[in-house]
Amino acid sequence: METMAYDISDLSLNTLIGPFSRATAALARLDERLARSPVRDGFVERQHFADAAAALWLEGELVHPEDLVLHDAHMDIRTPTHELTRAHAVLRTRRRIFSQKPDWALSRDGFLALAGRGGAMSAAAGQKSRDGEGADPVEADGRDDAEADLLAEEFAEIDAVLARSSRLLSGADWPDRKEETSRRDRPEPQNDLIYDLDWNEEERPAEWQDVVARTRDLPDPARGVASRRWQDIEVLQHGAWLGSLLVAALLRQEGLAAHHLASLHLGAKNIPRERRRARNRSDRLLASLDAIHDAAVAGLKEHDRLVLAKSQMERRLKQRRSSSKLGDLVELVLSRPLVSAGMIQDRLKVTKQGALNLVGELGLREMTGRGRFRAWGIV
Repeated sequence: METMAYDISDLSLNTLIGPFSRATAALARLDERLARSPVRDGFVERQHFADAAAALWLEGELVHPEDLVLHDAHMDIRTPTHELTRAHAVLRTRRRIFSQKPDWALSRDGFLALAGRGGAMSAAAGQKSRDGEGADPVEADGRDDAEADLLAEEFAEIDAVLARSSRLLSGADWPDRKEETSRRDRPEPQNDLIYDLDWNEEERPAEWQDVVARTRDLPDPARGVASRRWQDIEVLQHGAWLGSLLVAALLRQEGLAAHHLASLHLGAKNIPRERRRARNRSDRLLASLDAIHDAAVAGLKEHDRLVLAKSQMERRLKQRRSSSKLGDLVELVLSRPLVSAGMIQDRLKVTKQGALNLVGELGLREMTGRGRFRAWGIV
């Protein structure tokens, strides 16, 4: 593919300055509120679920956040669909980005890892990244996912060693060290039934990163140019949703959304498809800026709702014993769109009857209306 330079010099700042200002003000207000919020961790985790479901919605697939919560907890009530599995991939990617340092996702190693082309990362490097100074605190689930990724990568390395050993024992010629090193450095061949081999996934990321570099001096919400360009040139054949996550990571890296990962897919749901797919490039950029603004406004409303719910539930914690599990249940409910008895048992280490008793004491709303499988959430 022959790439073309993405000219941004003809963009009218007179047209864009209003949307720039609105998006900046809303996103900064949300981030400042989260900086000292008592529900920040729960808010961030809920946004991961909502944005993952929205990413699939934008691709024309319907995934219920409730199904995604149960799938993430390994408590599916039915066989997971392909769409649900893809939404879970978005969820895990958001957690992975947020659990790392702010500049990791846009670094070379981070980009290659998120694009699925980075190879195995050493456990020591992963531990250094998680424990480094300036890293944001994350919920246990985020750390578990990062550790699971590292474990899977280590198992993959072990499998590769076993495969090479099997070839050697079977009498196959062992390649010399230089040839083996060169083979490891080359990307794995892609299946031509799934991938277009002429797509050229080497030049497209370079072109997109050039757009990011040339918008560095513009206001932060101008990163909508980068988000829009990711969609226009289709950087990855099977990862259109990754562009918005990288732009959210860029906003976090530059301090405008330092305490959360902006839910740009969730904001884009409010933008009509005719605007998101408009022929005119300025119209598409305006739609991207409005998506950032709408994501921030929706986040402010969700934050206020969680603060109110937390204050109402904490009234029931008065005069409780210090060993009561009710406070832990409050934190769990704030971090999930819904919770089941099994999830409460697993997280709080209580019996099924104990979980039902805690739900009754906290006065949660029953959301399924079913007798066999029940789940609860906040009003």
